[in-house]
Formats: sequence, structure tokens, C-alpha cells
Amino acid sequence: MAIVESWLPPSREHWELITFLFQFFPLFTIVQWLDDFYPQGKTSIPSRFNLPGKYAWAGMEAPGFICVLYCMFTIPATQGIDTLPLANWLMAALFSIHYIYRALISPLFLNPSMSPIHPFIFLSAMSFQVINGTSIGGYLAGYGPTTQQDWAGTTIRIQLGLLIFFAGFLGNIYHDDELREIRRAAARNQTRKAEAHGERSKEGKVDKVYEVPENGLFRLVLYPHFFCEWIEWCGFWVIGGWGCVPARTFLINEVTTMTPRALSGRRWYVARFGKRRIGTKRAVIPGLI
Repeated sequence: MAIVESWLPPSREHWELITFLFQFFPLFTIVQWLDDFYPQGKTSIPSRFNLPGKYAWAGMEAPGFICVLYCMFTIPATQGIDTLPLANWLMAALFSIHYIYRALISPLFLNPSMSPIHPFIFLSAMSFQVINGTSIGGYLAGYGPTTQQDWAGTTIRIQLGLLIFFAGFLGNIYHDDELREIRRAAARNQTRKAEAHGERSKEGKVDKVYEVPENGLFRLVLYPHFFCEWIEWCGFWVIGGWGCVPARTFLINEVTTMTPRALSGRRWYVARFGKRRIGTKRAVIPGLI
């Protein structure tokens, strides 16, 4: 059953249009290079319209994998496809695993707290996810390779891609947890102070606290979790092959929108902790940026 006739799930013509236009997304990121305004996380701003961080994050990130899975279960029937190749399902599963962690497990169950998110960020990110999920989902569900023969001779490429993907995924989780540990430590200190004064601790609420992480790739860059995520999607593209335009576009779009955020974030760290404290740490790519 179509949610939006010929758009969700997309017809082949509309999928081709969406996939083509999405390649121009980097043009929209130019403004990010010109202005540090980004009302989320460390740079969130007071606003009556702000949304609760944890639930807003889940709501804006989850549509991506939901769109992919929706396409996988609806498009094949419209194209007369009885069974999709296992490699198609593998890529859909990898995409979903990443976003189930990123959109649901991380914010709702692991993060001690999250700063409010402005509706502008919420709507922008959700739009990105819907478009990206539709582009990748359409490719995997019937508008890309549709037979086992289409994947013939790709075993080594797929294995290499899987190694790259999971190296990035595990690195992403590790560095995310380093950031979470800062909040967890703050929560423990908050509880001890409250108990020392005979007060009740603010359950579920952790005062904002920021430090400069030092473990793992944090020794070299301030946003290693961004870098590791790019490694993931590089592996995803390797699995799909050079001709997998949606995977290539996704990787490029991620890099072009996250790089200015990392550079802006480095400026934030320098302003808060000083140049001496930050030292030679780069923003996102060790030794380069």
C-alpha cells in the first residue's frame, strides 16, 4: 500500500529523479561553511520551540531505515520480482543496523542526556533521511541489481566492504561511548554531591558538562565518530560497487555536511578550552582536517 502514490514507495521514474537530484545536496551545505549556526548538541540555543533531545533525535534519524525497509517490502511486487538477491538484503540490513543503533538504541537507551534540538534541525535531518532512505531503498528493492547473476564475481568485494563497514561501525560505537562516559561521570559526581548535602539526585537529568576526550582517535581529532561513520559508508559503497550511485551519493553527502560541522565544533572547543588545551588535534581526519 502506497503512502504517497508513486513517491513512497517511488515509481522507477520518480526514484531516478530523486536519486539524480540528491547528488546536488552538497550545494546546500555551502551555508554551513559560511555560518556556525547549528542549534543542536553543544551549540543548541534557548528557544521556546526546542524539542526534547532524545526523542527529537530518534524521530529525525529513524525515517531513513524505515524508508529502506518499506521499499524492500513494497517495490518488488510492483516490478514482478519474487525474490531479491541476498546481497540486496545484506545492504539493507547493514543500513538498518547502523540506524537502529544511531536512531533508537543510542539516544533512547544509552545516552545519559541530550541537549534540545531546534525544529529547523529536526525537519532538515528528517528530510535528508527520507530522501536518502528512498534513494537507497529503491535501488536495493528493484531498481538496481535484481538477480544473483547481477552480483556474480563480487564475493571478495563484498567481504572487503563488510570488513570496512564493521571497522567503522565498531569505531563509531567506541567513540560515541567515550562521549557518553563524560556525561555518566558527571551524573555520578552529581549524585555524590546531592547525597553529601542530603538532597535527592535529579534522576534522568544530567547537568551540561563538556570536556576534551582523550582516548582512541580522540588523541588525534575531536570528531572521530564522524570519521568512523564515513569509514562505515565507504564500506557500504564498496559492497554495492562503483555503480551504486545511492551509496556513493550518501557517502559524499555525509562528508560534505559533517565536515563543516566538525570544523565549527573545533572552533567551539578552542573557544571553550583554549588553543593550548586543544593543541594539534584536528577536527575530523587525523593529520589532515
